[in-house]
Amino acid sequence: MRRSPRHSLRAALAPPSRWTNNTQMTELSRYPHLDKIDTPVDLRRVSDDQLPAVADELRQYLIEAVASSGGHFGAGLGVVELTVALHYVFDTPVDRLVWDVGHQCYPHKILTGRRSRITTIKKKDGLAPFPRREESEYDTFGVGHSSTSISAALGMAIAAQRKGDHRKVVAVIGDGAMTAGMAFEALNHGGDVEPNMLVVFNDNGMSISENVGALTKMMARAMASQTLNTWRERAKRAIPKQSFFGRWFKRWEEHAKGMFVPSTLFEELGFHYTGPIDGHNIPQLLHALRTVKNLPGPQLLHVITTKGKGYAPAERAQIEYHAVGPFDPQAGLAKKSAPAKPTYTDIFGEWLCDMAVSDERLLGITPAMREGSGLVRFSREYPQRYFDVAIAEQHAVTLAAGMACEGAKPVVAIYSTFLQRAYDQAIHDVALQNLDVTFAIDRAGVVGPDGATHSGTFDLSFLRCLPNMVIMAPADENECRMMLTTGFQYAGPAAIRYPRGNGPGAAIHKTLDTLPIGKAEMRRRGHGIALLSFGTMLAPATTIAAELDATLVNMRFVKPLDEAMLLELAKTHDAFVTIEDNAVAGGAGSGVAECLAAHGIVKPILHLGLPDVYLEHGSREEVLTMAGLDLPSIRHAIKARFPQLATIASAG
Repeated sequence: MRRSPRHSLRAALAPPSRWTNNTQMTELSRYPHLDKIDTPVDLRRVSDDQLPAVADELRQYLIEAVASSGGHFGAGLGVVELTVALHYVFDTPVDRLVWDVGHQCYPHKILTGRRSRITTIKKKDGLAPFPRREESEYDTFGVGHSSTSISAALGMAIAAQRKGDHRKVVAVIGDGAMTAGMAFEALNHGGDVEPNMLVVFNDNGMSISENVGALTKMMARAMASQTLNTWRERAKRAIPKQSFFGRWFKRWEEHAKGMFVPSTLFEELGFHYTGPIDGHNIPQLLHALRTVKNLPGPQLLHVITTKGKGYAPAERAQIEYHAVGPFDPQAGLAKKSAPAKPTYTDIFGEWLCDMAVSDERLLGITPAMREGSGLVRFSREYPQRYFDVAIAEQHAVTLAAGMACEGAKPVVAIYSTFLQRAYDQAIHDVALQNLDVTFAIDRAGVVGPDGATHSGTFDLSFLRCLPNMVIMAPADENECRMMLTTGFQYAGPAAIRYPRGNGPGAAIHKTLDTLPIGKAEMRRRGHGIALLSFGTMLAPATTIAAELDATLVNMRFVKPLDEAMLLELAKTHDAFVTIEDNAVAGGAGSGVAECLAAHGIVKPILHLGLPDVYLEHGSREEVLTMAGLDLPSIRHAIKARFPQLATIASAG
């Protein structure tokens, strides 16, 4: 077998961070098979009958590692056997293995030279939370958003075939990713060009929440078809193929498969369908993978798995164990106490239910993020007004546009990073037609541990240029509630973007009050420098304004800007500083500069925001520091840019 060009990592092995060097050998001795596997090359030296033991050790190692450090959990437990079998049968990294979403990649990382660093995942300078090309040659495609694997694998297969390269290409799609249209766009194309590639459909019935939709109901029938498959295979062996009964059985089999399993759908798209098989049965997996490995044309292997497999609490509570913080593996997750302060997501969820009482036209939409976006209570109290469209952001936005055409008032609850996937729909279907759709944009700005793929750092830039769009950024919890009401009452497209986590602790008024559109709030009158703060950056701006005796404005609205206030400040101040938790390029500060330029005003402006790079993962505070948006960095930047003004202000 072809050995990976990477040097052996065995000498560098270290236990998870909670283990000390004194206990390293003792702890590793509990994993006698896994201890000998640094890369898939080592795995492929193991005999078939030892693989179940390897999988058992890998699962236990994963449980202890994630319990120590936190991270994505349930999805990885569900693909332990599949990961082992794929790296065993295929000659990775020469053969390309493309994971979808990446929630389930922890076992893959452990088997590909990163076992000693698995507890650093999501931490600053640690492993990335998802597959990343720069991190390992085994990570053939960087992921984070769902449903990209088949398209990427198809591209790899086409490029390889054009070069006469006979490497194998495998896409592993699951965790709800098959509910997205992009997956079927790729299947449609793949069945037409007929590449030599394999799609492994890891069917676990879950994304983060339960999978929804008609496709999911069809796939559920496969769970009941495993008994049928066993009976069918026995009958095929017993009945001669060329006999009358053999020919009759073949015709009956095709009809039965169409009734009980989704083979017809995939085969009509041009993919040879195999399955469904038990994704936790290693002998079955090996047999199926070896069978389809060298078959020509596009292949689809359907495996049935259980999210959280092998850890009883995770099997029982698949949503809660999707991603976890550190926990005691013996006791499971501790019950969460009520937080001292509500998160912005909590504020949105409560507002949505309160507004639903006030206005029966309100409809709530989420693309498979019920828990993350705060719609659990709304889904229970207003099930007929709640729409989970699965992982289909484009459809979610155009669905809302259609609802608005008929007088409904839809609210699309969506993460900033996922709204990027529906940008054309936001432009063409909502803003262009000036339709009454409210976008509640969660996880805006710096997110932190999930890294660049999930960072919400571009929404102000890509929304600000859209005609008809009103854009708001709250500085605290009560402003968030008021802005949600303001956007909902506005008869047109409106976006309210708010961060992950807690606010500063402002008192929240239970009334449904609105703000005047396009009006900023003067927080402090000073002189010399005018600090213009957008959204959550008001807290550090308040401290610095007091230190420099500067004027401080809570801008509130990114679009429309409060032009009257900007023009008044331009007459009385020497310089502007804009501060935002968004990319500087095209962001809120750019809008200020454009406004002044349109009025022929030339004024020194310092734009503070996120730099023109993809920020690495870490805690939110660490990422803000990397970006230069922590308090000391903001203070230094202002004094460096305006030393004379800052000195005068400090002296005054």
